[in-house]
Amino acid sequence: MIMESKFKIIIMDVDGTLTNSQKIVTPKTKAALMKAQELGIKLILASGRPTSGLIGLGHELQMDKYHGLFVCYNGSKVVDCQTKEELFNQPLSIEEGKAVLEHMKKFDRVRPMIDKGEYMFVNNVYDNYINFNGAPFNVIEYESRGGNYKLCEIDDLAAFADFEINKILTTSDPEYLQEHYQEMMEPFKDSLSCMFTGPFYFEFTAQGIDKAKALDTVLKPMGYSQDEMIAFGDGHNDASMVKYAGTGVAMANAVQDLKDISQYITLSNDEDGIAEALYKYIPELKD
Repeated sequence: MIMESKFKIIIMDVDGTLTNSQKIVTPKTKAALMKAQELGIKLILASGRPTSGLIGLGHELQMDKYHGLFVCYNGSKVVDCQTKEELFNQPLSIEEGKAVLEHMKKFDRVRPMIDKGEYMFVNNVYDNYINFNGAPFNVIEYESRGGNYKLCEIDDLAAFADFEINKILTTSDPEYLQEHYQEMMEPFKDSLSCMFTGPFYFEFTAQGIDKAKALDTVLKPMGYSQDEMIAFGDGHNDASMVKYAGTGVAMANAVQDLKDISQYITLSNDEDGIAEALYKYIPELKD
């Protein structure tokens, strides 16, 4: 059954948006999204996570059954959940990746992370804690578990990375990143996309890459218009897609910059904010 609502696409960031503080999709939000798919609406998860970090959620929401899409690595790759076909892929070149990783050696408190296959590669698997909100936080474990990666230690990531990389993720104490991010991005500010994706994450992707570009590249040829899209986010890296979609929604827990450009501010990710907004914009989901 295809519904009458103008909305045909629901786009969602994952961490801080779709999942709650315990990293789960709550029953109310899941029920709304399942009903949306039954009514002919396509789901898209648009995240900084790698593909491997989205597959479990895709299965949980049955996105493989309904031809949902994964926008991975903040927009550098798009994958069809059902066929696993790559619909878009724009990684860093080998030369660009090596240059970033070499430059990161100048910042002794910055920890770069890259992935290939089932592994996430870091310089030191035991140097894994940062200070966040006044407490130690095992960021290496958090990121590797979120991406379903095994960990591998590499002394010289720049020398090792003889392959294209979709995203170079760096982490440190939020205060250190705020103090040094401009110096970190200086050699690449005109040639790569360099951005905060969280208070303790600063990352590098190919030039022009963001979630909106990935969505536009894939969805326009499919015949979808921006007016048929509703997008949900909470972070700075969600701004492009929230502006791109005909209806952009910020979570109550979103950064203020995202709230400022959104048409609607819903409840937080711990209060079923996605479901609340969907019931507002697509009343048929309540039936």
